[in-house]
Amino acid sequence: MRRRRSRFSPGPFILHVGVLLFVCSNIVLAERFDSLPRLPRPGSTARRPKSRIVLSVDDHGARGDGIGDDTAAVGNVWKLACSLSAPARILLSAQKTYLFRSIDFAGPCRSKITIEIAGSVVAPKDPEAWEGLNPHRWIYFHGVKHLTLEGGGKINGMGQEWWRRSCKTNATNPCHPAPTAVIFHRCKDLIVRNLRVINGQQMHVAFTNCLRVRASNLGVIAPAASPNTDGIHISASRGVQIEDCIIRTGDDCISIVSNSSRITVRDIICGPGHGISIGSLGKSKSWAEVHDVLVNGALVSNTDNGLRIKTWQGGGGSVTNVIFQNVWMENVSHPIIIDQYYCDSFEPCPNQTSAVQVGNISFMGIKGTSATEKAMIFACSDDAPCEGLYLEDIHLVSHTGGTTRSSCWQAHGSVSGRVYPPPCLSFEDRDSFIKQKTQSGSENFHSF
Repeated sequence: MRRRRSRFSPGPFILHVGVLLFVCSNIVLAERFDSLPRLPRPGSTARRPKSRIVLSVDDHGARGDGIGDDTAAVGNVWKLACSLSAPARILLSAQKTYLFRSIDFAGPCRSKITIEIAGSVVAPKDPEAWEGLNPHRWIYFHGVKHLTLEGGGKINGMGQEWWRRSCKTNATNPCHPAPTAVIFHRCKDLIVRNLRVINGQQMHVAFTNCLRVRASNLGVIAPAASPNTDGIHISASRGVQIEDCIIRTGDDCISIVSNSSRITVRDIICGPGHGISIGSLGKSKSWAEVHDVLVNGALVSNTDNGLRIKTWQGGGGSVTNVIFQNVWMENVSHPIIIDQYYCDSFEPCPNQTSAVQVGNISFMGIKGTSATEKAMIFACSDDAPCEGLYLEDIHLVSHTGGTTRSSCWQAHGSVSGRVYPPPCLSFEDRDSFIKQKTQSGSENFHSF
């Protein structure tokens, strides 16, 4: 008799259970294995991340009462942080005020440093405190890499007495140098964010000979009548991004000068002041090159100028590949201006033939109101005319309800779409127009 097989066959079931137990056991073993410390593979250079060291200046002798001089104490903490092999954070406490005279933060440092200004930093009220010190700087960083300056606090230059003594305020005063509030010189990979810098003795924040900078969420404030108080000054630097800042000063909100390139400015509120400027360039027959600049997104209000390029007669070099776009003007005296006859002097400047070349400059999406009749001015050199200017989607009307117009001299370029006031450029040929349109399109501009 043939044996009847059971309806239930244990073979496949046992096989599946075995496979399941095998998989589960390997998962458990893998988890136990992962929980064990592993030796580095041969040739591996991987290291554990270094823990950050926090250094409070209060623990190293800083008083933070706004009266005692904290310069030496904070300087010593910087030297200690700079000598450490692990990343360090220097803390200036909230609800305290630290008085600095001229202070020097020198690099190079062994590791990354963050300075957190949660409270306030103030300068001496009296300029005499600079006797025997460098009169050009107050807070000076130089030769530093991978520095972050942040904290939500305030840096107050106490510039009122400096402004009162300035020859630009009163021509009978001697013209003495005044410090720049915060200078970064020959620095790389900087982050400056979430701070207020106010009442600078002269310029507020300056980047000179720097590489790869990001400045964001800054409030830079000084009275409209304060002289030479540029908000953010960029000189001989490359790869600088300025974003989401409010700048209200007595001079340029942002100034870009001498041999700077790959500069991006986004979402800025500017005014009062002198607007967003490239220059001045070429003073005293000097050579300067500025190229690859993008200003995209700004509100400019109650300023002497809006978007400006200014060069001295007699200089050399060039300004090229610049895009100004998506800017709203409110009661701005000269919303768009290129001035190759700039002269910031008590005496008239002599006529000279050589000039800084200005070319491939685009203005797109510039709208709002002009405080003067001349909403657009292109005053270019006889010997070095402006070439490759491009206007698109411009609408600048009178703030008071009158008319606006353009003023041109030796200005050559192209126009697309609606432009008001009517442009006065000497139009280039169609091939130049197409080339300029391609070069100046924001979609083709490299963002830094």
